[in-house]
Amino acid sequence: MAKVLLVEDDKNLCRVVSDMLGFEQFVTEVVHDGQEGSDRLRLYEYDLVILDWELPNMSGVEVCKKYRAAGGTSSVLMLTGKSTIVDKESGFDAGADDYLTKPFDSRELMARIRALLRRAPGYKSNLLTFGDLSLETKEHRFLVAGVEVPLLPKEFMLMEFLLKNPDQVFSQEAILNKVWSSESDASILAIRSCVKRIRKKLEQHGSSFTVKALYGVGYRIEAAEAGPQSEPE
Repeated sequence: MAKVLLVEDDKNLCRVVSDMLGFEQFVTEVVHDGQEGSDRLRLYEYDLVILDWELPNMSGVEVCKKYRAAGGTSSVLMLTGKSTIVDKESGFDAGADDYLTKPFDSRELMARIRALLRRAPGYKSNLLTFGDLSLETKEHRFLVAGVEVPLLPKEFMLMEFLLKNPDQVFSQEAILNKVWSSESDASILAIRSCVKRIRKKLEQHGSSFTVKALYGVGYRIEAAEAGPQSEPE
């Protein structure tokens, strides 16, 4: 499930695009100012950035240049009313991955978004598997040994994130950044509660795997073990 930053000063367009992304189960953050967009990119990680060209305080091109100069690697889609070859070259030279001219058809926007996400690590397949666990991103289904297990939205998002990075350990702060919106008031307790619910469902359905807590480090998917687990500090 992708996390998207939308930087656009047209609030009506923002609502339309946000609704589309929400329908696709994406986590979307919206800002209307170039400087604020740049600050978000400095502080948080996103799978995709949708940037308007003409923004207050800092243009989309400037935001993109600054992001790339700082080592930002997420895909960037520029939205603009500019359509000349020179303008497009400026956008691509700034580091944009794709360019969509306004007005645009919503179906084309979603097609461009899906294409950019497919290029990102972890988004190449609709099916994620690990041991007896499998998750179908498009169908929004999670299964244990072939049996579907219902998950709440944040549970699904957390499992999707962990299954896309099965050999990595993630701190609670990293999970908050990746799975919860930076605008959310969620805390470490929200992660712990989510993990406990997931563990219970995996155990109830006889999975050989669980979300393991590594004390003082974080969480990862690995083989289940008997006995209680200490949460990361």
